[in-house]
Amino acid sequence: MKTIRYLVRINKDPDSDWGASVPDLPGCVATGKTIDAALRRIQGAIELHLHGMKEDGLRPPRPRHRSVVPRQTRRQVDFYASVVVAS
Repeated sequence: MKTIRYLVRINKDPDSDWGASVPDLPGCVATGKTIDAALRRIQGAIELHLHGMKEDGLRPPRPRHRSVVPRQTRRQVDFYASVVVAS
C-alpha cells in the first residue's frame, strides 16, 4: 500500500482544545482534548478528505509543505508534526 506524509499544524489557545490543520489540504481540520486525540482525528480527516476528492474525480494534491519557518504567534502552543496516510 502506498502512503503519503502530510505536514500537520498543531495549535492550542489557552481556552480551547487542541487543533490540527493541514496546510496542503485547506479546510481539513480536527480537534481533540489531547495532542494524541487531535493527531488521530486529523489522520482520519485527511483520509476522508482524500477519499472524497477521489470520488469527485479530483486528483489529491501531493504534499508541498515539508518544513516550516517558525514564527511567533499569540497562541499558547503552535507547532508542526507529520501524519502518514494511505493514498
